[in-house]
Amino acid sequence: MKAVKIRRIVVTAVIILAAYLLQCSVFPALEIAGVKPNLMLIVTASFGFMRGPREGMFVGFASGLLIDIQHGDMIGFYALIYLAAGFVNGLFEQIYFDEDIKLPLFLIAGTDLVYGLGVYFLTFLLRSDFNFLYYLNRIIIPETIYTIAITLIVYPLLLFINHKLETEEKRSASKFV
Repeated sequence: MKAVKIRRIVVTAVIILAAYLLQCSVFPALEIAGVKPNLMLIVTASFGFMRGPREGMFVGFASGLLIDIQHGDMIGFYALIYLAAGFVNGLFEQIYFDEDIKLPLFLIAGTDLVYGLGVYFLTFLLRSDFNFLYYLNRIIIPETIYTIAITLIVYPLLLFINHKLETEEKRSASKFV
């Protein structure tokens, strides 16, 4: 049983690191009009509604901490935002169904919109940058659309990995019963 939990932790860590490396190295090359998709947010939200608030918070905190270390002005800012995103998405675990992609797309789009608004209000507005409509039209909405497009590719892969891990966990649990 412990080997299965360790395997899930290792696979989750590998997914977080792979998403981080892709977001830092590959996605800047895929930038369109100064906007790139937020792969770390896709991973955080997906783990939240697939595995629940606790795992969503763990993945969100780890993802946000990596972003803070790379280019944050203060450690913990993005970690807290991603932690909250993982928790809120985890609250939808009860109504989440694997077959239906509409809920994940809606949740990831909503999370990205709230993330963009939160970052604007907590960073730019506090610095007296009142050009909200420009930021909304040029960054928040295009990033949300781009993130949704990438979600259509990344989400099925995350769902496949989650199914494999859950199957292995059920098989392992049935051996002990």
